[in-house]
Amino acid sequence: MVGRTIKKWWPVFVLPTFAAFVIGFLWPFIWGIYLSFCKFTTVQDVTFVGFSNYSKILLDSTFSHSFWLTVVFAFVSSILINVLAFFIALALTKGYRGTNAFRTVFFMPNLIGGIVLGYIWQTLLNGLLSKWGQPLLSLSAKNGFIGMLILLMWQQIGYMMIIYIAGIQNIPGELIEAAQIDGANKGQLLKNVIIPMVMPSITICTFLTLTNGFKLFDQNLALTNGGPDKMSEMLALNIYYTFYGRTGWEGVGQAKAVIFFIIVGVIALIQNKLTTSKEVQQ
Repeated sequence: MVGRTIKKWWPVFVLPTFAAFVIGFLWPFIWGIYLSFCKFTTVQDVTFVGFSNYSKILLDSTFSHSFWLTVVFAFVSSILINVLAFFIALALTKGYRGTNAFRTVFFMPNLIGGIVLGYIWQTLLNGLLSKWGQPLLSLSAKNGFIGMLILLMWQQIGYMMIIYIAGIQNIPGELIEAAQIDGANKGQLLKNVIIPMVMPSITICTFLTLTNGFKLFDQNLALTNGGPDKMSEMLALNIYYTFYGRTGWEGVGQAKAVIFFIIVGVIALIQNKLTTSKEVQQ
């Protein structure tokens, strides 16, 4: 009876979700790709120009600099966040007193908006740099890069920690006991039991941190605004200023966004393939 009812009325339930997907994602996505081949200032004065926008990207030195800066930042931040989050999670699953309070404290920064965090950390870090006689964040590409690393780590470690805690707590206790009975020390237990069993969590966290590193925008805008002279300008911010800050370059900004989407998608697929291949089948 229930099965016949579902078969009869399933379009009623599926149609709203499908319509929202088409209107909110699929159509804007297709239209965005088309606009990357056009010259326009508004969507009502669109002129098709072929690959002209993409050829301009090759001549734009700010794009290549932002691209490589973003690649380095994404990989460095991903490694640091995941390593620290994993070992914090490992420590908080040992049953020490007060671990629940520590989990809450570590997770709270993830609840604050990126733009707010950016301005808070700009004030804190610029105050310290000024006291130490160092260039401010927006006046030093090195300090700006390190500042964004500190901010992103502080914001995301707590979220990744929760995922790692769930993965560690899912490891069968008898598996760890068997390894200890066989004489495995802490290092061997970590390398041969815990890390392989937590690989699904590592896959998720690596994907999230890599994509978050590539998509970094709010924090970059608030913390350094790309200074000095666009030397700390990440790829998302570069696309934003190309689209909104350079008259006649709206199509180029859209083309950059398409390339950005492809790059993030390819890297995410490669990362997912590499990490899932190491997962242990339970």
